[in-house]
Amino acid sequence: MHDSSIGQAPGAASGERVSRRRTLKTIAALAGGTLLPSLSFAADKGYRFPQGFLWGAATAGHQVEGDNFASDAWLLENVKPTIFAEPSGAGVDHYRLYAEDIAMLASLGLNSFRFSIEWARIEPEEGMFSVAGIEHYRDVLKACQKYKVKAVVSFNHFITPRWFAGRGGWEVEGAAQLFARYCTKVAQELGSLMTVATTFNEPNLPRLLFGIPGPLSGMTGIPPEKAMLAAAGERAGTGKFSSWIFGDFNKIEAGLLEGHRLGYQAIKAACPKLPVGLSLAIADDQAVGDPAMRDRKRAIAYEPWFKALSENGDFVGVQTYTRALVSPEGEQPPPAGARLTTNGMEFWPEALGATIRYTASRTKLPIYVTENGVSVTDDKQREEYIQRALKSVADCMRDGIDVRGYLHWSLLDNFEWIFGYKPTFGLVAVDRTTMRRTIKPSARLLGAIARKNGI
Repeated sequence: MHDSSIGQAPGAASGERVSRRRTLKTIAALAGGTLLPSLSFAADKGYRFPQGFLWGAATAGHQVEGDNFASDAWLLENVKPTIFAEPSGAGVDHYRLYAEDIAMLASLGLNSFRFSIEWARIEPEEGMFSVAGIEHYRDVLKACQKYKVKAVVSFNHFITPRWFAGRGGWEVEGAAQLFARYCTKVAQELGSLMTVATTFNEPNLPRLLFGIPGPLSGMTGIPPEKAMLAAAGERAGTGKFSSWIFGDFNKIEAGLLEGHRLGYQAIKAACPKLPVGLSLAIADDQAVGDPAMRDRKRAIAYEPWFKALSENGDFVGVQTYTRALVSPEGEQPPPAGARLTTNGMEFWPEALGATIRYTASRTKLPIYVTENGVSVTDDKQREEYIQRALKSVADCMRDGIDVRGYLHWSLLDNFEWIFGYKPTFGLVAVDRTTMRRTIKPSARLLGAIARKNGI
């Protein structure tokens, strides 16, 4: 974890600092951390996955590419004050090294690669589409073809162009139409090279973070976030700035729901045969005491998106890292003595099977695991996590649930948002001075499972 005092208002009370540490830890869990048991992995009868099952690893453009100057996140990372531990800077140089990274993924035995197309690179100024940006992603998609890797593409992974955030982001009228215009352009140019696509990555995250009673409620009212947004609005020259999870989440959610509807329709109009869905952040919600709070959380955080997918969606992307203990007082910290990850979260791989079952109970759509992983320094723990998580997936599939792929988060150790580069979720380590890649044993384990297509 980075220093919890980052973004702290001068003179803040100790209670606020404790609350902020809890807030940041919970964000880490939902956007890339993990919560899990200290049970040893037990060998079980084997399972053969169906032919065509997607085995892969995931990235996100802003987190790996570097130098995403025209994006909202770049500005937020570099204004003063900021709550980001450090700026993304050069990333892990994936913008330049994408072909080597895809070749490396394929050499491990994985058959699919999830990545995002950065809207800020495609449309750096409103209404001005970059030929260079489009051709870069065409080259990435062709590299996937060259190495026989299926491309799982997110049209948006949190980040928007700076101009979009400066006009009010998802909070203002016309946002969804602007996103749909971008989707149309990308789908017409590049859609034929994609295997699977999502409109958004975890669009329910603002609601999951801020809309559930508990320590995160009302985070955007905390002085450091407000000061950061004010500084960004001044730099943008508009006096306002709404970005990602920073803004009025009620308005953001409404804008994203409409953005998905129009974006889905735009992509399908250009590429009718391309499967299009969205990925959701889903925790293994376990009731502590009265289950009413858990059910209320689910109704707020997930149900609007299941409804949106039932109307405009071909599949659900499930993104799970941990369980959440939900009580009438809100979400609770991991129990005393729990096994924790480097993000201070509980180690709980079986959460994945639970969220797949929950998702299957709410929708009849096919399911892809579009993210699942753990931040640890001891790679043996990542190996254990993968084996236990995949056992839970196999158990779901034995019971007839339609799961079509498993994409691990992440391919590379990368920029983890407000926590900077400290968390290590990657199957591959990166020396950020030389950008040298080092394959971890967990990557070879996952590759061996993929080659066998079974556990």
